[in-house]
Amino acid sequence: MTSLRAASAVLVMVSALAVFSAGQEQSPAAPPAADPAASAAKPETKLDLTPDSNGRLSQEQMQSLLRVVADKDMENDKLLRDYTYTEHDIQKTLNGKGQTKSTETKTYDVLEIYGEQVQKLIAKDDKPLDEKDAAKEDEKIQKIIDKRKNESDEDRKKREAKEEKEHEDDRAFIRDVADAYNFTLVGTESLNGREAWVIDGEPRPDFVPHAKDAKYLTKFHGRVWIDQSDLQLAKLNVEALDNISWGLFLARFHKGSHFMLEQTRVNDEVWLPLHVTYKIDARLALLKGIDVDGEQTFQDYKKFRTSSKIVSVQAVPSSQ
Repeated sequence: MTSLRAASAVLVMVSALAVFSAGQEQSPAAPPAADPAASAAKPETKLDLTPDSNGRLSQEQMQSLLRVVADKDMENDKLLRDYTYTEHDIQKTLNGKGQTKSTETKTYDVLEIYGEQVQKLIAKDDKPLDEKDAAKEDEKIQKIIDKRKNESDEDRKKREAKEEKEHEDDRAFIRDVADAYNFTLVGTESLNGREAWVIDGEPRPDFVPHAKDAKYLTKFHGRVWIDQSDLQLAKLNVEALDNISWGLFLARFHKGSHFMLEQTRVNDEVWLPLHVTYKIDARLALLKGIDVDGEQTFQDYKKFRTSSKIVSVQAVPSSQ
């Protein structure tokens, strides 16, 4: 499973790429209606999306729009921490002919413990865990609870400083995305009864990266669907254009590996993942290569109040 976890880390980066690049291309379309709720939340944000005589927006206008879309996605990430949900994963390992060799499924409850989201495994191959494995999961959760409960002020400050540094790195990465691609507005499409712009993105050969990891941006291309009313990512489909070596453990993802994400509006306040599929042809360091088809579904999003956050293993909610 180590190689799959490494692959997932890369796909998260690809997901972020498509989310923020999507906002930029949206501009050639007709100016979207203002979102009153968003304006109320961020009154300082003022966008001039008036097109020129050819129906186009300037680079400056597109950059401003990109920053708004980026801010919305970061707000989604914050709001996600106020939700528990169920994640169902299906992983198919393929042979050299693309045929399924083995299939593994896992189901998790995703919990919030002292501000940290944690997966609790509740089922394997669509069967509840046996008593021994369930106890191990409870022990894992309790260790996390105890660590957070007994965290010193110094350790807490170090952790928060590290999280803030990661947050700033993300923002720097996003700023580079605006310059990394040429975008084409393909048209519009209805997704779950909501109109979305359909946008293709191709890497710019003259792109010069500045932020950490931004050099990987031009290794991918794809298509995104942006909700016209909320200016939020509704769907994306991203493909690797070349072989890519990644990280300290030299994960190598081959040309053609792809990733698809669908998101949904939850509780009229946030856009969260609904469905993910991926096909990965990869190698981790000197290990044998893996060829994997995967699928993830997310459901049962439930918002909780501060008073209902998990403070002991007995309080961990079970699967519905």
